[in-house]
Amino acid sequence: MGRALFGLALTVLAAACSDSVGKGAAAGAVPGAADSAHGAASSVTFSEAAWKPKREADIPNDSLGASIKRGLYLLRFTPESLPKYATGGLRCVSCHQDDGLRVTSAPLAGSHARFPKYMPRSGTVIALADRVNYCFTRSLAGNAIPVSSREMIDFLAYFAFISKDVPVGTKIAGTDGLVSSPDTLAGDVARGAALYTSKQCVTCHLATGAGNGPIPPLWGPRSYSVGASMARLERAASFIKHNMPQTAPGSLAPQEAFDLSAFVNSHARPDSPGKESDWPTGGAPSDVPYDTKGHKAFHPPLLLPRQNPQGALVPKPPVISRASR
Repeated sequence: MGRALFGLALTVLAAACSDSVGKGAAAGAVPGAADSAHGAASSVTFSEAAWKPKREADIPNDSLGASIKRGLYLLRFTPESLPKYATGGLRCVSCHQDDGLRVTSAPLAGSHARFPKYMPRSGTVIALADRVNYCFTRSLAGNAIPVSSREMIDFLAYFAFISKDVPVGTKIAGTDGLVSSPDTLAGDVARGAALYTSKQCVTCHLATGAGNGPIPPLWGPRSYSVGASMARLERAASFIKHNMPQTAPGSLAPQEAFDLSAFVNSHARPDSPGKESDWPTGGAPSDVPYDTKGHKAFHPPLLLPRQNPQGALVPKPPVISRASR
């Protein structure tokens, strides 16, 4: 009985397919033409020159908008909102300036279209939530936040909002983070110390480098960790060159930026637990200030212990197919 019903079903299906093909042939249709037409109709043409990221004024007044706005305010007021996780003196906008939209300071616009992606430093493919936690544990020298938390969802909602209409996989300006320096210059700590005063860095960041209110500390226990990108000579020089001083960004010469970077990064800063496992296949940039596989530390600073070393680790995604049942 079962085989008879199965045979009847096949007969009906064959007849339906034959009827459909016959109608297409009668209409002069070319096989695959419908699929091609559909593909052409659904393709997206993206013009970066004409595209602009959404801003706070564009946030909708609904439940999703509330999440987006919370994500934006977490970006602005990170230590005030998440004191157990952003335990230092930096906030997300300390580096991702102009609410994560400034092209010269590691913009977040378009990030939602670029993840998951392979990260050479971790040696694995990571989700955007993992990238957020690398910022929390390294750049903020704090603790990873739960990936299923409302706060993480709010962060991701904001990133999606400012990435609206950027096609998946598209690389826009700022995709690689900070602007790459055309030349890797040698930084001089003594020259940097003099520039720190003469260029008025001391006015905002203080002689102690401790910062002042929302102005971030540049070294010491409340600054970024040695595992942050900013702890590298070239990365910090790029940020300084293109964004500092805030009153005249871009006014420093490249050599001045490298000297200031060398001075700032010569000071003690928080350790980054697990850093020895970075770049597990080798290939660490030459200015990474700690030992990794095949790489010796470049001008390593004095390291300050972390209060919660375990909280500073971002676990790699678990492989559930290997889990015991």
